Amino acid sequence: MQKVNAQPNLPSRRNVLAAGAVGVGAVGLLAACGSDEEPAASTPTSAAPSPSTSSSAGSSTGSPADALASTSDIPVGGGTIFADKQVVVTQPAAGDFKAFSAQCTHQGCLVSQVRGNEIVCTCHGSAFSTSDGSVLAGPATSPLPAQTITVEGNSIVLG
Repeated sequence: MQKVNAQPNLPSRRNVLAAGAVGVGAVGLLAACGSDEEPAASTPTSAAPSPSTSSSAGSSTGSPADALASTSDIPVGGGTIFADKQVVVTQPAAGDFKAFSAQCTHQGCLVSQVRGNEIVCTCHGSAFSTSDGSVLAGPATSPLPAQTITVEGNSIVLG
C-alpha cells in the first residue's frame, strides 16, 4: 500500500518566511531609493518663522487675490517653499526676489528646506543656490529651473 499525502505540495514554513523577508526587503529598498516623492513639505516652509498661512498675503494690504505670498513672507537671505504650487521663492538680498521650480532636478523630489543661501532637497542631499538655482551639492547636476514671478506692491504673483 502506498502512502498518499493528503496535502498538496505546499512550500515549507522556512521557504515562506524567507520569501517574505526578501519581499519586505525589496519593498523597503524600493521605498528608500528611486521614489519620485519626498516627504511632503509643509506649505509654506522657510528658513525663518513661517507665516500662519500663505492666503494671508491678500487679506488687508489690497494685494491681488491670486498672490502667492506677501513680500514680508519671504525672509531676506532665505526663502519659502510653496509645495502646492511646486515653487520656491527666495530673497537673496533685500528686495531681490527670485523663484525656482521646487522639483529637484536629480529625481524629481520636492525640495524641502531653505537654509541660508541653499535650497535643499533632503531626498538625496542636493543643494541649490537661492540666487540663481545653480547646483551647490549633488547628486543633482542641473540647476533648478527659474520661474516667473511679479512683485506687485507687497504681493508676489506667480506667472
